[in-house]
Amino acid sequence: SSFRALSRVALTSIAVLISGETGTGKEIVARGVHRLSGRRGPFVAVNCAALPTGSLESMLFGHVQGAFVGAVQDEPGIIRTAHGGTLFLDEVGDLPLPAQAVLLRVLQESEVVPVGGTYPVRVDVRIVAASNKSLETLCMQGKFRPDLLARLSGYKHTLSPLRERLEDLGFLIGDLLRRSNQSEAHRLRVHLQVARRLATGDDLASADDA
Repeated sequence: SSFRALSRVALTSIAVLISGETGTGKEIVARGVHRLSGRRGPFVAVNCAALPTGSLESMLFGHVQGAFVGAVQDEPGIIRTAHGGTLFLDEVGDLPLPAQAVLLRVLQESEVVPVGGTYPVRVDVRIVAASNKSLETLCMQGKFRPDLLARLSGYKHTLSPLRERLEDLGFLIGDLLRRSNQSEAHRLRVHLQVARRLATGDDLASADDA
């Protein structure tokens, strides 16, 4: 199956591109790739649609002290924070073109130059990207770099809409509950009746104790 193929790819350093509608579990799949990879560094998730345009390069590539007003100390940036691990670029299609050019250089050279810095810094980062848009269409519209798409497309994995994958609901809900249940005092659980209705696709409105 495609998931078995993805688990084999996870053991390599190949970039992975995950496509699918919003809410299909793209980040959960990305975290699974990271866990299977055995990489010792962290899993760092970035919502490309929420990156502030004005400080984009500083956030991604870091800066040195004094690089601009307010840069009171060296900061590694998101990419160096993921050194040795996995960088998850969520909604990568929303990354502005200037940042795409710099990201491409990072992938080609495996190094970053912090804002205000003189020398490049080597980085070892595995890239997993995700998009709910067709990156091929964005390329044709001039909104996404074809050379960057080629770099991100080491292995492509498409997630079907969740309404077509009811068998995956248990896995997705379990992952969400594990991340939500930070304390024993406020543990969240799914009522059995709700779980049954989710599995069958029935309307939840009449479920008691939902």
